[in-house]
Amino acid sequence: MDLFEDGPAPAGNQPEYTVSELSGAVKRVIEGEFGLVRVRGEVGRVSRPASGHLYFDLKDDRSVIAAVSWKGQVARMQVRPEEGMEVVATGRMTTFPGQSKYQLIVEDVAPAGAGALMAMLEKRRAALAAEGLFDAERKKPIPYLPGVIGVVTSPSGAVIRDILHRLRDRFPRHVLIWPVAVQGQACAPEVAAAIRGFNAIEPGGAVPRPDLIIVARGGGSLEDLWGFNEEIVVRAAAASRIPLISAVGHETDTTLIDFAADRRAPTPTAAAEMAVPVRMELLAQVDGFGARAMRAVVAGVGLRGQRLRDLGRALPRADALTQGPAQRLDLWAGRLGSGLGMAAARKRRVFEARAGLVRPELLLGLVAHRRRDLGERGLRLDAMAERRRERLEARLAALAGRLAPSLARIVGDAERKVRDGRDKLAALAERLDAAPEARLAEARQRMEALDRMRATLGYAETLKRGFAVVRGDGAVVTSKAAAERAAAIEIEFADGRVAVGGRPRPKKPGEGPEQGSLF
Repeated sequence: MDLFEDGPAPAGNQPEYTVSELSGAVKRVIEGEFGLVRVRGEVGRVSRPASGHLYFDLKDDRSVIAAVSWKGQVARMQVRPEEGMEVVATGRMTTFPGQSKYQLIVEDVAPAGAGALMAMLEKRRAALAAEGLFDAERKKPIPYLPGVIGVVTSPSGAVIRDILHRLRDRFPRHVLIWPVAVQGQACAPEVAAAIRGFNAIEPGGAVPRPDLIIVARGGGSLEDLWGFNEEIVVRAAAASRIPLISAVGHETDTTLIDFAADRRAPTPTAAAEMAVPVRMELLAQVDGFGARAMRAVVAGVGLRGQRLRDLGRALPRADALTQGPAQRLDLWAGRLGSGLGMAAARKRRVFEARAGLVRPELLLGLVAHRRRDLGERGLRLDAMAERRRERLEARLAALAGRLAPSLARIVGDAERKVRDGRDKLAALAERLDAAPEARLAEARQRMEALDRMRATLGYAETLKRGFAVVRGDGAVVTSKAAAERAAAIEIEFADGRVAVGGRPRPKKPGEGPEQGSLF
């Protein structure tokens, strides 16, 4: 009997395919029939993994198609699909053999008409308005004459030239330009980064901090202006601490940044006019104010001079005002000499009356009384000091009596701890001496167990249970095809190896199987 037998012959003449062959055939058919297609449908589930690829579903009321856009294709998209949008996707059909499904590789996505885009825009506007980003309380006043103006726009377009020209005509100011893309996939992140960058400039640094920001772009279609409708731009404008003027599109164009900005300008040129006043008008106004102030000063001086003259005529003469006080001064000056004499005599009488009461005997009695009082206080002080010394000596004796037992108790506790530590140290030393022998015995047992397991799991033990190893040309043979290709076959049993033979010769017509051959 042959060691290897052919499988059953096919029932008919249908060809046999491997799974990979059949999947490849299906893939070629689908990609050949649907090389480039445009599919209209509603965007379902959207997934954005960290790889940067975009996975989403296109569906209608009866069917769903899986769609995928690779990272490079996503970067070139003007509009990114969002769940619920109705879009027209352009791409090619292919299959994914790993999951046995077909999918659409999307290269571009466009909204299915302006109505769908406006519906999505209105939905986003309502959601942001509900958060309070468009509230009037959040708006900041525009400075009357900003020193530095930051402009976020494309450096190569006509918009920046119009703004600079208008600023130069009205009132030249220091302008900082932050170049950004104003259209395409990079528009929204660059504009948001520019607004945040201007706000991040510290006052007093090498780069001056703008007092006003203008975000400007020329007119265009709704798709061209879509970058200024992105949520990242709206949130950056609402969070700006610097007053911001939005000048995106023409007068009839409206984007979401217009609602979040502190002021909306119909055109970039109008934004420059809002930013600064007209210098010549200010100079003329200042000259007018100066002339009015001069006329007011002259008129005020004349009016006050006339008023002073009127009041002067109503006042009496100077000599009439000083006659009465001068007469009173002469009267009091005549009385001053006699009044001083009488006051001195009165003070002298009072002094003489009091001096008669002050005798040496009174002073000596007062000194003796003070000396006796001082001596009595000294005696009381000595007695108090003695009593305090006695109390302190008694307290010190009590503390000394309590100190001896405490000291003895502390010494006893220390000796007991030393004995306990010595006992623990001896026990640990014994455990340390026994640990290496125990670890060595444990390691020896584990090594013997592993050796027994190695012997049990080795293929030599498997051969003892009746199995054999087949080698062809020195290599282990695991399939019939490999055995048929081998020039020499060798079989290993538990007690040795046997050489069997090489590739069999071709059979002649009508000849049965060759006896003695492994095949």
